[in-house]
Amino acid sequence: CQFMVFFDVKSWYTTGHYRHAGGFGVRKLWIYLREYAGESILAPLFKLLESLMDLLVPVIVAVIINDGVQRNDPGLIFRYFLLLIALAVLGMGFSFTAQWMAAKASVGFAAKLRQALFDHIQHLSYRELDTLGTDTLITRMTSDVNQVQNGVNMCLRLFLRSPFIVLGAIIMAFSVSVKLTLIFLIASPMLAFVIFYVMKRTVPLYKKIQKKLDKTTLSVSENLSGVRVIRAFSRQKNEEKEFRQNADELLDLQLKAGRISALTNPFTHVFVYAAIIAIIWFGGINVEAGGLTQGELLALISYMNQILLALLAVSLLVTSLTRAQASAVRVNEVFDIEPSFTDDAAKPVTFDENAPAVEFKNVYFSYNDNGKHALKNISFTAKRGETVGIIGGTGCGKTTLISMIPRFYEAGSGEVLVNGAAVSEYPFSQLRGLVGFVPQKAELFRGSIRQNMKMRCPEASDDEIYKALEIAQAMDFVGKMHDGLDHMIVAGGKNLSGGQRQRLTVARALVGSPEILILDDSASALDLATDAALRRAIASQTKDMTVFIVSQRVSSIRHADRILVLDNGEIVGDGTHESLLEGCKVYSEICYSQHYSENERRNAR
Repeated sequence: CQFMVFFDVKSWYTTGHYRHAGGFGVRKLWIYLREYAGESILAPLFKLLESLMDLLVPVIVAVIINDGVQRNDPGLIFRYFLLLIALAVLGMGFSFTAQWMAAKASVGFAAKLRQALFDHIQHLSYRELDTLGTDTLITRMTSDVNQVQNGVNMCLRLFLRSPFIVLGAIIMAFSVSVKLTLIFLIASPMLAFVIFYVMKRTVPLYKKIQKKLDKTTLSVSENLSGVRVIRAFSRQKNEEKEFRQNADELLDLQLKAGRISALTNPFTHVFVYAAIIAIIWFGGINVEAGGLTQGELLALISYMNQILLALLAVSLLVTSLTRAQASAVRVNEVFDIEPSFTDDAAKPVTFDENAPAVEFKNVYFSYNDNGKHALKNISFTAKRGETVGIIGGTGCGKTTLISMIPRFYEAGSGEVLVNGAAVSEYPFSQLRGLVGFVPQKAELFRGSIRQNMKMRCPEASDDEIYKALEIAQAMDFVGKMHDGLDHMIVAGGKNLSGGQRQRLTVARALVGSPEILILDDSASALDLATDAALRRAIASQTKDMTVFIVSQRVSSIRHADRILVLDNGEIVGDGTHESLLEGCKVYSEICYSQHYSENERRNAR
């Protein structure tokens, strides 16, 4: 299909080239349209049939004038009038069918494209997601895909119809008068220049508009998520001013693109109407001289008007396609980003029961591959059933370290092993099925408590969920809810307190009894008593589980079997609370900063 080429064409009029690194070219576009191949073919064909009906009308009108009116033949006029009605009905039927098929194909195409884009994003690693950002992905999934959908719809309806009308009208006009038709053809290069100019100027503008929409989405997202902070510091006016400035810049870009696109219609009218005036002028002279009949002159003018309407449709098509092309490029950019690692070649791993639960061997990691390591030479072993505390200053690499166990990030060098096998050998589903992960930010999803609790283990029973809630110290508030596990949680868990959200995320990770439990500063919103009760419950009821506790509180990790102390991406201490307090300067400074008394330090020794 010719309209497919549009999405894969080189941008010879903007940056010089668009990048299509095998991601989203003609072949992939055809995959998304494959189920609608019939509609994609029939819609333009029905439009061509509609165009054919339109092209026959001036000829019939000419016959009515020349043979019916001038010869005073009412019967001929009536017969051809009925023929005109039949052509109008057929044309309307062809048009309706084409519009319906084009809409069905474009909507179905957009649905499959959006699903494919979503699936592709789901396969990206944390590294790519961190680079892209959430807000631009939302814009590309919604606004950009909608623009591409509109482009496909317009292509199916007009891409073949308009050229066919222009070509057919010119051929029919040539059959009437070659000289008079040449008048219009003189204006064609000027019309082509207008269309070329509009495309050259608007495509870069529409790309900027979409980027500005990204920024607008980011601004709205930040304001909604941080509304309490903004109001606490009385920053509403500043935020309103910043949003207004961004909105004004977006408005200016849209107005500029709109003004340039608006040039198409008036310039097209000027050139075409100038040609029509010339045709009427010279055609009238020919009619007076007997070289042309009145019906033929009227048919010629009708064909020029059809060409005008077709060119106006082309101008609309150009505007739609320039916007769609700018959006298609942005969608392509996401498809072109390949995940830095996958589990495509991984096969289920057989566990070595004698191997440590987790082992790091000389692991180095950098976020940006710029030589600056977030983790350096990390080596340690965690035995089965052992509780490992991880502590260190802000930005020292604690979260990065534990994120490598479920392979959210890939080690730059070295190895991370789970049950004796490198994490790269595991399928994601098997590896992450072994791990219960509680992130720093307590994320809950819209739905019931039961639905949230079943995210890790969909087949979990209510008894298993209640047990996990008890361990997580969440039964004290869940038990008081009149609808219990059916209690509905709003998006983000906004109808719960911070501590309640944290306890529910811990319970969710415990459902299904994972072999490895990772708590990434997941008790920051809990009081000390609840935090201590949570740690005691985990220790007493999950004895075979290997637990990693990341915390800023010494009290949360001091009773761990071993503690890893991180500083600037390196392990500077590895031992028990007592040994580290005596022999690790970084750890002892952390303890002192948290107001450990001399008696506590003496008792710890």
